[in-house]
Amino acid sequence: MNAEDSLKLARRFIGLPLEKRQMFLQALQKEGIDFSRFPIPAQVEAEDRQVLSYAQQRMWFLWQLDPASAAYNLPGAVRLKGRLSLAAIEQAFASLIERHETLRTVFQRQADERLLQVPCEPALAIEPLDLCNLPPAEREQAVMAAATAQSLQPFDLAIGPLLRVQLLKLAEQEHVLLLTLHHIVSDGWSMNVLIDEFIRCYDAFERQQSPQLPALPIQYSDYALWQRRWLEAGEQARQLDYWREQLGDEHPVLELPLDFARPAVASHQGQRFEFAVPAQLAEGARLLARQQNVSLFTVLLAAFKILLFRYTGQTDLRVGVPIANRHRGETEGLIGLFVNTQVMAAHVDGQARASDLLQVLKDVVNGAQAHQDLPFERLVEALKPERSLSHTPLFQVLYNHQPQVADLEALVLESGLSLSLVEWQSRTTQFDLSLDTWEQGGTLRAALTFATDLFTSATIERMARHWIHILGGMVDNVQQRVAELPMLDAADYQQQIHDWNATASEYPQQRSIHRLIAEQVERQPDALALTYGAKTLSYRQLDRQANQLAHKLIELGVGPEVRVGVAMQRSDALIIALLGVLKAGGAYVPLDPDYPADRVAYMLEDSRAQVLLTEAELLADLPETQAQVLLMDHLADYPLTAPVTQVEPDNLAYVIYTSGS
Repeated sequence: MNAEDSLKLARRFIGLPLEKRQMFLQALQKEGIDFSRFPIPAQVEAEDRQVLSYAQQRMWFLWQLDPASAAYNLPGAVRLKGRLSLAAIEQAFASLIERHETLRTVFQRQADERLLQVPCEPALAIEPLDLCNLPPAEREQAVMAAATAQSLQPFDLAIGPLLRVQLLKLAEQEHVLLLTLHHIVSDGWSMNVLIDEFIRCYDAFERQQSPQLPALPIQYSDYALWQRRWLEAGEQARQLDYWREQLGDEHPVLELPLDFARPAVASHQGQRFEFAVPAQLAEGARLLARQQNVSLFTVLLAAFKILLFRYTGQTDLRVGVPIANRHRGETEGLIGLFVNTQVMAAHVDGQARASDLLQVLKDVVNGAQAHQDLPFERLVEALKPERSLSHTPLFQVLYNHQPQVADLEALVLESGLSLSLVEWQSRTTQFDLSLDTWEQGGTLRAALTFATDLFTSATIERMARHWIHILGGMVDNVQQRVAELPMLDAADYQQQIHDWNATASEYPQQRSIHRLIAEQVERQPDALALTYGAKTLSYRQLDRQANQLAHKLIELGVGPEVRVGVAMQRSDALIIALLGVLKAGGAYVPLDPDYPADRVAYMLEDSRAQVLLTEAELLADLPETQAQVLLMDHLADYPLTAPVTQVEPDNLAYVIYTSGS
């Protein structure tokens, strides 16, 4: 079938109603014809021609949740040295906005409730900022401050524009061009397209010529319509079956050891730590990849998976991996949101050899590539993982590898203007942790981007060292077991094995546990105090909830010499209950809910417990008692007027009752 016939069939397919599209696709499949190789037709007349792609629809949803968030802003900066033509810059951007429909698109809900991407009249105001009057030493700081401010300024997706340009003037012949786009109309690949085409357009206009750019075969809205028509006709179901089998019904949250309690709502504030992979180790990793018949990406991903296994002890590890999703020729030169995210799931066995894990990941990667068209958004909708505003669904850490990153250094136009990329630190992150690796000029570099809600810089720098050592262990001996690969350098070994275990210390004999916790609240209120499953409490939160309970217990008459029965399952609530009893000045009587009812009844009577702390689900199985029953399920209803600050006798000892003692 020639290209013209394929295009006619594709156009006909898109125009059919759903049922006939399904029949059409099935007929092609019976003939062994792969419809995914058909061209994407442009300007198809359809009622919903301006429908959003699945990825755009998710971006709109996330924006509606938090319109003030800058987590999905894509910033870039280019330094320009030499004589600059502002008119040529304005002409270049006007040309690009006319060329790429996405750069002049907004997203609006129509009267009939349909959400559409709507092209608008081209409009872009280049914002100038003159920094020439600043002392030279302060100009670079001002550049970084301006770049950060631009990257953190939110967009209004319904009003636009979704491209911002600011021109910083540092000297008569030195400028910095700041570019910021919203992710709903762009991705990393698109940023490269934008910068490349800007340079070509500027160069042409500066020489008073017309830019010679190849015509775009389609616009992004054509792709969005084609994607929905094709996936809805059956391809989505086929690929979804594969991912259901890969990921199963359980979707565990990665439980990395955190420096701070996880907030209920992620702030998306982040930092980035860059580091170099030593040249000898990088070459060893490339050699290992060739020997094991896998990609360098797979080797680096395996080392990252092992790091996560060693940090968490979890064996079902899921890592998100972005893919460009531009395997179709029509999409290569477009600016738009094409990037997709795949979930690389693999069982990591500590007793397996590293070489075995490499082969497992090789199969995982190959399978993912063969089913890369299913949008991540559709996968989330289908699998329905437990949703939380504190972390991303299906995975919480990301890994991305770029085989070759172009170096813009020393690019000089005919006019003498030189251009170079400006490196600066992003202040946002969408994930708990992201590892990026890239090859540039023969070197291998890496960066860890982390949520500052969760980690300190020191933790991340240590994690980077551990990843390097694990990778080195794989290169030295890929037959080593995963659990035995070296992770610590000499300094880490000294710190963890010796320094941190030098715990001999004089402890005050007359200080109660709740006093010590209160002091920790003063020192580090937001440090992690308690973890139970996916729940975490900071010292501030633990102390506050224990205070609520203590006030209620005091109201019920609990104080010194008063015993409180505690019949609860092992949980975070149990710790709060015990601490609350101690804060009230009483003594707790532990009652295992699995004990026979007559034994629990005897313990309550024998200890003369005046209050019984329990949970609603256990109440029916507990014996009748004269003690006042207090349900921990209602803790949030108890008022908190002030912290509990009792004065304790110097030799106060809390007696914990056990029967038979």
